[in-house]
Order: sequence, then structure tokens, then C-alpha cells
Amino acid sequence: MKSSENYRLVLVTCANHIQAKLIARSVVEKRLAACVNILRSPVESHYRWNGKVEKARELLLLIKTTARKIGGLEREVKRLHSYEVPEFIVLPIVAGSKAYLDWLDENT
Repeated sequence: MKSSENYRLVLVTCANHIQAKLIARSVVEKRLAACVNILRSPVESHYRWNGKVEKARELLLLIKTTARKIGGLEREVKRLHSYEVPEFIVLPIVAGSKAYLDWLDENT
């Protein structure tokens, strides 16, 4: 097990599979992320927007990256995303297998 403050998991919801694949491919190609999982089962999101409570079916991206790539990753997600305010939540990865975290370093 390897501990570090260098690694991040980013959560992004998308309106549809086409948008999810576009974002996933772009951020991996640009080495802003080492891996993106697209959860194909839609999540049901409830939220307040423009003074109204809304509901939407969305796909969730789980993006694995490093702390130094967060700024560029956020810019790329915003550039490709259809939402005015896309979800972009960054969580620390406090530990993981050494082999996986070394791979994450090599691919970002």
C-alpha cells in the first residue's frame, strides 16, 4: 500500500453517453487523467436550478488523476461539457496499491 497526497478522484456527471465518452477520451488522450470509468447505469440527480427543483438521469464519470493536473482537467471538462455549471468534485485518494498509483503517475 502506498500513501500520498498526490492523487485525486474527480466526479463529473454527464447528460448522455456520447458526452461522457467524449470527455473520457479527451482527458486521457491529453494525459490529464490516467483512467476514466463511465458508470453506464444512470444516476438520478435531484437538484435546484434557477429557483426550481429539477430531476435528471445522468451518467457518472470517475476520473483518476494527480493533484498537479486538476486545473487543466477542470478546464477541459468545462470546454467539452454541455452544462452551464458542470459537476466537478475532487476527492483525495489517500492510499492505494503502489503498482496502481505508480501507473497513475506514469500516465498523467
